[in-house]
Amino acid sequence: MATKAARRIRIVVAGAGMIGQAHIQRILDEPEAELAGIVDTDPKFGEQAATLGVEWATTVDAMLDRVKPDGIVIALPNQFHFPAGKAAIHAGVATLMEKPVCDTVEEAVQLAESADRAGVPVLVGHHRRHSPLIQRAKQIIESGRLGKITAVNGMCWWLKPPDYFEGRNSWRREPGGGVVMINLIHMIDDLRNLCGDVVSVRAGVSNAARGLPVEDTAGAILEFRNGALGTLSISDVAAGPWSWELTSGENKAYPHTDQFCYLIAGQQGSLSVPRLEVWHHGKDGNWWSPIHVEKSFVPDQDPATPQSRSDPLTNQMRHFCEVVRGTAKPLLDLWGAARTLETTLAVKKAAATGEVVYLL
Repeated sequence: MATKAARRIRIVVAGAGMIGQAHIQRILDEPEAELAGIVDTDPKFGEQAATLGVEWATTVDAMLDRVKPDGIVIALPNQFHFPAGKAAIHAGVATLMEKPVCDTVEEAVQLAESADRAGVPVLVGHHRRHSPLIQRAKQIIESGRLGKITAVNGMCWWLKPPDYFEGRNSWRREPGGGVVMINLIHMIDDLRNLCGDVVSVRAGVSNAARGLPVEDTAGAILEFRNGALGTLSISDVAAGPWSWELTSGENKAYPHTDQFCYLIAGQQGSLSVPRLEVWHHGKDGNWWSPIHVEKSFVPDQDPATPQSRSDPLTNQMRHFCEVVRGTAKPLLDLWGAARTLETTLAVKKAAATGEVVYLL
């Protein structure tokens, strides 16, 4: 039998909803990967599996017993991440786990400890870490070009359609859904990646627009370990151009806007993301000095728009193949994802209690 280093990586996808379908397509498009099966309780995805000539099962355990893949993508509803992750780790199968990694930090830590003991690599799907735009922003910040980071601002304002919450997506109306766990968690991971860990959170949420049991709007003040303060504003009932999806141009399903969604300021300069503009007063300058702007680009970026041509989900799948082969470590592992989850849940706790939530 050919070794994993000499053949395509056989991957199954558990959960064939919107994000699951995105992963299925990336596997089909990736020369290093091969789709081995689909796990979903809906019979229509059994028909999809038959059309693609791959296995179909209604449970992760059944699929792992039957197929014995090299890797598994877990794209199930959030509440099923923990049991599916345990099953994959127990079977010794490398895992790409969609975010949020689990419903609770305790579950995430249990998975991390189990994966460490079993020696099973788990990559968590905060896919923007695979974005060249985010990676370039991180390089600019880590180069010291901005100086000591002092202030951070993040915005995600967009307008979701009613069917986003209907049918098989009705779980988004219930606890575990809502804009904090579905969308704000991406923003928090972006800013943890760019600016470091968060040590305290103040927050408020509202469901006044839709009236669902879960929030549609949230605001938070974050204190970073480096002393910087950040403000985050997110709403999925806000018609506006300021969100990662609309500003980065990476997901072609969304209209592109020539705007930013993050601003990161330091004592020597400020950075807009994803525009990658650095604003500064020059050496020893201050507010009385002329202010200058310098633009950065990444290889897959259109200088005219500046729309990114790169697809982070494709980059992530390619990286996952490397993780399965053992030639790369997960860009974001379970421990890092647990920290992102902890910070995100702190937003919900701070909003519910009206108190500052402190993180170790």
